[in-house]
Amino acid sequence: MRTRRRVPVIALGVTAMFAPAFPAVASGQDVRPGATAAAPAAARQLTWGSCDPNLPTTTVECATLTVPVDHRKPKGRTTELSVSRIKAADPAKRRGVLLFNPGGPGGPSLFYPLWMAETLPQSVKDRYDLIGFDPRGVATSSPLNCGTTTRNERLTFRPYTEATFAKDVAWAKDVAAKCRANNPDINHFTTRNTARDMDRIRAALGERRISYFGLSYGTYLGAVYTQMFPRRADRFVLDSAVDPKLVWRGMVQAWASEAEPAFDRWARWTAERATTYGLGNTPAEVKRTFYALVEQADRTPLDLGGHPYTGAEIRDWMRWDMYRPKLGAEFVVKLKDAAAGKPVEPNPPYVPTDNELSAYVAATCGDTQWPTDPAVYQADSRRDSARYPFFGDSVSNIVPCAFWKPPVEPTTVVNNKVPALIVQNEWDSQTPPVAARGLHRALKGSRYVLVDEGEGHGVYGRGISACAEDLTTRYLTTGRLPSKNVTCAVNAAPAPTTDARASAPGAPQLPGSRQPFGGR
Repeated sequence: MRTRRRVPVIALGVTAMFAPAFPAVASGQDVRPGATAAAPAAARQLTWGSCDPNLPTTTVECATLTVPVDHRKPKGRTTELSVSRIKAADPAKRRGVLLFNPGGPGGPSLFYPLWMAETLPQSVKDRYDLIGFDPRGVATSSPLNCGTTTRNERLTFRPYTEATFAKDVAWAKDVAAKCRANNPDINHFTTRNTARDMDRIRAALGERRISYFGLSYGTYLGAVYTQMFPRRADRFVLDSAVDPKLVWRGMVQAWASEAEPAFDRWARWTAERATTYGLGNTPAEVKRTFYALVEQADRTPLDLGGHPYTGAEIRDWMRWDMYRPKLGAEFVVKLKDAAAGKPVEPNPPYVPTDNELSAYVAATCGDTQWPTDPAVYQADSRRDSARYPFFGDSVSNIVPCAFWKPPVEPTTVVNNKVPALIVQNEWDSQTPPVAARGLHRALKGSRYVLVDEGEGHGVYGRGISACAEDLTTRYLTTGRLPSKNVTCAVNAAPAPTTDARASAPGAPQLPGSRQPFGGR
């Protein structure tokens, strides 16, 4: 958004704002009349056991589910999914199961319920078995591996220049060829098939319907599930939303268009605190300071505690941090010190694993058809480099999807009346409000909660807005959506300064939440 229209914060009386969610269900959809008082009969296809020697089964348990590679050929080749469960804390209040997906494509979620359990209200944990699963091709679920070995191979978004474009084309073609050679079934590792896997998990758990919490890419996965299995979707929370009409190139390109107003906002904030950060007395001076550091790093990478950063890598990192201006200002101060030859604290760059890259390209390339002519990427990159100078040169450049096989199925058109709650921060670097509004239009039974001046990627459980937390918890525990869309205020106390939260004691360390999609 080039300009931002200020939305007034609504003073919210929570009880009065809620209306029943289920009357909006499309015709012919079965409606679950009430809570399930006790757990269903033992799952038909799952044998539960220990997830890890350090994690007692009284806390979390795991199982393996076998599913078809191609669900249209149920007797064909198969793949395995790792599934986890934390049982509802209060069997007398148990409603059903709550599945999780924390994003990607390429993000593991086997232990995400264990992580979320640290911040979920007890009322939610009382009512649901918390179900995690690594999506097909990810982590412990028959992981895909394209065979990339170097940091350069895994740099998915490459800044466009005339001089390097031919090398970028060769890179994209090489990665696509490696993925096909090492993973013959990779075209079936798509969001539609992951949604079918979710429904197999539902059946294996013995449930008629599932509830769901999806973050980032997980919102798209959840939306696809509601389109494919509308009668089996119960209470769906979609946090930090993807617009189904923009998958996937349009979503990535939105990073560039939405970075421009965020950069303007950061420059204003930083200039107002010139005595603290010393980066400039006006927004224009702050911007000049930043771009001078980028130009210097493009000539000679800056050493951030033993980690070299090029100008492109600085912009890539800064695109995250500037949405929380204090983080962005502190990062640029660190750059300024490094440029002056001063020692600074290490700032390790994010480099995806081969599996993360592989799962990312499998879904993003397999979900929808990308342009196949390199000239399209070249023309778009030239245009967007000028239109969106902060990041436009990277998001429109060529990617392995240009050399992918055609998708095995058409892109999912999401257009239904299944109830859902969409929650969104105003200043989100990865899934901006324009995408959340698009998802709300596609899910006509949904309600949209915007956190005015909310910063960062992810709302629920982040301590950003008590209003949004209460609305989400009320929906999960009662099934009642707000009667209309709501704009919430941020908490009076400062929001957390990082998107990451500590894992539960003893849990395997989860990937940092700086990863919006697997190829980030």
